[in-house]
Amino acid sequence: MNSGTSVNHAKFSAYEIFVILLLTLTQFTVVLDFMVMSPLGDLLMKSVGLSTTQFGLTVSAYALSAGISGLLTAGFADRFDRKNLLLFFYVGFIIGTLFCSLADSYLTLLFARIFTGLFGGVIGSISMAIVTDLYPIEKRGRVLGYLQMGFGGSQVLGIPISLYISNIWGWESPFLMIVVLASIIWLFILLKLKPVNEHLVYKSEHNAIGHLWNTLAKRRYRIGFLATAFLSLGGFLMMPWGSAFAINNLHVTAEQLPFLYMFSGICALVILPQVGKLSDRFDKLMIFTVSSVFLSIVIVIYTNLGPVPFWLVLLLNLAFMLGIMSRMVPAVALNSALSEKHDRGAFMGINSSLQQIAGGIAAALGGLIVVQKDKLSPLEHYDTIGYIIVVISVLSVFLLYRVSKLVKSSG
Repeated sequence: MNSGTSVNHAKFSAYEIFVILLLTLTQFTVVLDFMVMSPLGDLLMKSVGLSTTQFGLTVSAYALSAGISGLLTAGFADRFDRKNLLLFFYVGFIIGTLFCSLADSYLTLLFARIFTGLFGGVIGSISMAIVTDLYPIEKRGRVLGYLQMGFGGSQVLGIPISLYISNIWGWESPFLMIVVLASIIWLFILLKLKPVNEHLVYKSEHNAIGHLWNTLAKRRYRIGFLATAFLSLGGFLMMPWGSAFAINNLHVTAEQLPFLYMFSGICALVILPQVGKLSDRFDKLMIFTVSSVFLSIVIVIYTNLGPVPFWLVLLLNLAFMLGIMSRMVPAVALNSALSEKHDRGAFMGINSSLQQIAGGIAAALGGLIVVQKDKLSPLEHYDTIGYIIVVISVLSVFLLYRVSKLVKSSG
């Protein structure tokens, strides 16, 4: 079973295909719930009467609570049946998303996003653990590739559909759509997913929290964590205000907005594998550095724009995707090479949680910088965000240079 090419080309069983589909759809709902906040930003600020600071805090609340929840639960994740863990956290995510659709004020929306983040932030790591338990290494790459379709699907299908129905039925409708879809998926998990509990046979002699702390204490890992955090800062500083800037500053219409996000999602799906190939062929630090310079130029141009033709907005979004993906792929590849095998699970868990926490802080800071005088006014100081991101990009190159040196020195 474990030898020869027959394993490498082994087909998935019907049950394995079902689990892949189930986890991919789970990822789709969780990613969409988080990603849709930015496209709905302009509509939310107008409908609920949020200031830019308040909206920034609703975005950061999810990321911060998700990151903290991930850190707190990492030490206990291996002590329960993974199916039961998934059911517990997914139902909490569904309830939180339902709260979002019922929110009618800043405080109720803020509470709903915190609640949703506490549960939704752990689902990705549980799904990864299930994949690791159920699929041998020879199949795992293909499985993870399919799971990434949950992210791509949220961009290409989820966000445009959410924007379309929100223009008809209001900003609450995308959250209700997610609740209905996630509830159906939850029932399938309950009724059809078999227990995932073989890991419970093996009793760990090590304290899980102690292992996490020891991982945090390693200096080479901390450089990697810092590099990841700086990668998140730039995106979260800019992302929450994407729809508000497009509508109020660039004069993109509400009807054009779904096509803008669909175009960006398609670009991401096309660019991602090509960047992956380049990243394997050429020096990853060089690709990251060149991409950082390119993205900085695009960001400075974009954040200083006024009303422009829609085709130019599409073109600049293509440049955005090219720059972002060309930075993300080599950075993740280099960072993942830092960890030793016995630390890998803890390293990845901490890395993911700190990424979300850094993003949450950045979104809150962005809300303090960006100003909108009234609901129909253009955003002010968005160009300041652009200049800050340029500085962060320079620091990111320096940090990834140090990561690259550490990886090369360890062979």
